[in-house]
Amino acid sequence: MKLFGKNHIIICVITFAILFLMNYLGNEQADKLERALMIAGAGVIGLSIGLLIMNKGKGKDDKTPPQNFD
Repeated sequence: MKLFGKNHIIICVITFAILFLMNYLGNEQADKLERALMIAGAGVIGLSIGLLIMNKGKGKDDKTPPQNFD
């Protein structure tokens, strides 16, 4: 998946919405809005960093698969 492409933005929005709603609806503390926004933002940032690390090695040696790959 291309980083910051159409699919990445869609997945980030879905991830943000799910994390925000889970934390906002399940939290009884006074600062539930701030906490839900921080956790949802951190989830999206973590997703983006993971995709960046995953796509970092995509350009090298993609034409030769590993030997004896099942």
